[in-house]
Amino acid sequence: MSPPVSRSTPAIEITDPGDPRIAEFTGIRERDLTGRHGQFIAEGTVVISMLAKAHRAGGPVRAEKLLILKNRQAGLDDIVAQFPDEVPLYVAEGPVLDQIAGFHLHRGVLALGSRRAPPDALDLIGALPETSLVLVACGISNHDNVGSLFRNAAGFRADAVLLDETCCDPLYRKALRVSVGAVLTTPYARGGAPDALLSSLADQGFEIWALSPAGTVEIGEVKPGRRVALVMGTEGEGLPADILNRFNTARIAQAPELDSLNVGTASGIALHAIARGMGRLG
Repeated sequence: MSPPVSRSTPAIEITDPGDPRIAEFTGIRERDLTGRHGQFIAEGTVVISMLAKAHRAGGPVRAEKLLILKNRQAGLDDIVAQFPDEVPLYVAEGPVLDQIAGFHLHRGVLALGSRRAPPDALDLIGALPETSLVLVACGISNHDNVGSLFRNAAGFRADAVLLDETCCDPLYRKALRVSVGAVLTTPYARGGAPDALLSSLADQGFEIWALSPAGTVEIGEVKPGRRVALVMGTEGEGLPADILNRFNTARIAQAPELDSLNVGTASGIALHAIARGMGRLG
């Protein structure tokens, strides 16, 4: 890990909630910057530390500005120092910060970031290593669930996440927060129909395992090969019948009176089983 960058520029105090220099942070509860030139809002020390890491790596994710609670400034010196001087630091008193954000910001730390457009799914699949584990999401529109998928993908060393065209953007503030910043460091692509994504993976030699309560094999019994794609569908409806009929299916053993597991929980269990079978976990 690179050492923190020493900052020499002073913080800029904001006293007017309408100051145009921090306009992107205004009313963040009611709106989201996603889709506007790839900008997003990060909040909390863990996520912002991940943003600093991604910025230093020089990849597609960049930090644009920081906004923190004035009385937390000293305690956040280590995190702030990870950002170069080109990223301005704004501070505000609690009442002003709350007016800017539109709610009481108890974490007291925000950042504006930007990300270049994710790669095309075909390009991402083509760049994956010979031994790969991929998580595929179909129809996941809940921000919390998308964030959980990325957190689990990072936790169990998946190489990429593929989101179909109906999934929500993982850079939404809530999805990013739930992922604890994993969205910023996990390769992903978003777009395309599920059958097209899965066909592309199959063409590249991936074993495709679709998760369903009616799956034919218990996930712990799967003997994964060198390239595996795990496919997750929505809670309730699950994956379309054509996907379940076309590819391998796996289930997670659970109490019979329960209809299904939350997709975040299910993806964590499935990823752990496959990653362990591929020798990815200690």
